[in-house]
Amino acid sequence: MNLRDTTLRQTLEKLLRGEGAHVSLLGALEGLPPEWRTHRPPGLHSIWQLLEHVRIAQHDLLHYTVDPAWRSPEWPGGYWPENRSDLPESAWQAALEGYARDLEAFVALVRDPTCDLVAPLPHHPEHTPLRQVLLAADHTAYHAGQIVDLRRMLGDWPPKRRSRS
Repeated sequence: MNLRDTTLRQTLEKLLRGEGAHVSLLGALEGLPPEWRTHRPPGLHSIWQLLEHVRIAQHDLLHYTVDPAWRSPEWPGGYWPENRSDLPESAWQAALEGYARDLEAFVALVRDPTCDLVAPLPHHPEHTPLRQVLLAADHTAYHAGQIVDLRRMLGDWPPKRRSRS
């Protein structure tokens, strides 16, 4: 790889991880009390719905990029979960782990020197891996901002330091 390619890939990795001018998705969720996960102000999504939506969309974007046979969920229902007032901890953790797993797969794709970031996808010549990476990063940043706004509305931003007992 040449310096230009290395610089681009490093920049894209930082963008995917939310290491830019705004808070990352995981930073927006840091210290969130469990009781606020499914709180849904009128007309808005809950933080749980936003996290799960980002996870689903990122998963779709990743698999669409690497698998020509991939079939995306139906829009919009397949991308937006119902809010759950009885959300088990295991569902919250599964969403976080799924998001992190697919994020690392996107980062691995960006780091892979054999991945031509500007080559057309065989199954959609108007799209490239670069487009998919930028779309995933942009989408995640947008919803991370919504999570911060919800936490502000709830009086829980910036995150309060919680004692470790």
